[in-house]
Amino acid sequence: MVRIAPSILSADFAALGDAISRVEPVADLLHVDVMDGHFVPNLTIGPPVVAAINRHTDMVLDCHLMMTNPGEYLGAFQRAGADWVSVHVEVDRTGELLDEMRGLGLEAGLAINPETPFEAIEPWLDGLHHVLVMTVHPGFGGQEFMHEVMPKLRRIAAHSNGAIVEVDGGIDARTVPIVAEAGATCFVAGHAVFDQPDPAAAVTALRRAAEATVGSGR
Repeated sequence: MVRIAPSILSADFAALGDAISRVEPVADLLHVDVMDGHFVPNLTIGPPVVAAINRHTDMVLDCHLMMTNPGEYLGAFQRAGADWVSVHVEVDRTGELLDEMRGLGLEAGLAINPETPFEAIEPWLDGLHHVLVMTVHPGFGGQEFMHEVMPKLRRIAAHSNGAIVEVDGGIDARTVPIVAEAGATCFVAGHAVFDQPDPAAAVTALRRAAEATVGSGR
């Protein structure tokens, strides 16, 4: 099953409700990048904005926590309406964090940075809801897609044990077939959606590009 997840990091925050409404009919979930200024060199949003988004839409909220201390905020994000939550495997206490997310009823996922080896995430793949593979260095939108991550993505997809394989970073109509061929089925896209004249049409184009590759078995 192909899933397209527009990332609000690239949306106009002054008109966020309108931006979400434009993609809601055609997207599968909404990707929310949470950055703490420590784990990554940028600051974005927190639980209050997630709660506001949740009041505006019934979409699944896919929250990517780029945080040094995500465990301190998991309850707040759950109460705000987060559905999927990813914490980074590079953060300590991976097992405890996964248990905490599951205990809160969240769909528990792990994110992995481009330079982090497959072996770091391998012990945790069994039982995950999703794995978020970064194909750029996290922190800022609009970066160039990193082709060198593809061998690791293939290994993760081959050992995912039923987890949804999600990919984020430089995803557009050109790169979607590359990551789909490597085994991804969930595609996060920011600039390729919200910087386009018709974001809904952009989501549809990404879906068709992904389905063409997944459906062909390439």
